[in-house]
Amino acid sequence: MAKKNEYVRIHRAVLEAVERTGKLPEDTKNVPLEMWVKGWLQEEEAQIGETVTVKTVVGRLETGVLMEEKPCYALNYGEYVPEILEIDQQLRGVLFEGAEA
Repeated sequence: MAKKNEYVRIHRAVLEAVERTGKLPEDTKNVPLEMWVKGWLQEEEAQIGETVTVKTVVGRLETGVLMEEKPCYALNYGEYVPEILEIDQQLRGVLFEGAEA
């Protein structure tokens, strides 16, 4: 249960697919334009999945579905790709001409 003034993340569809312009690639215009916003919860309390209002860092009020309490960055650069390591080694060889790097 999120409490008032707790930092949260919300989600909402800004434009549904049928509302989007026709000047977009097919795969883009066939999906809604979505936004995720972080801010401070304005309701006294709310549960994940409820529609809430948040106040953003710049003071804007936005409404959407509560997705996460106390959001944080979760960085992931993907799975191990052996070809990237091989390219790194080749590039070091070219740049440093065999010198120890």
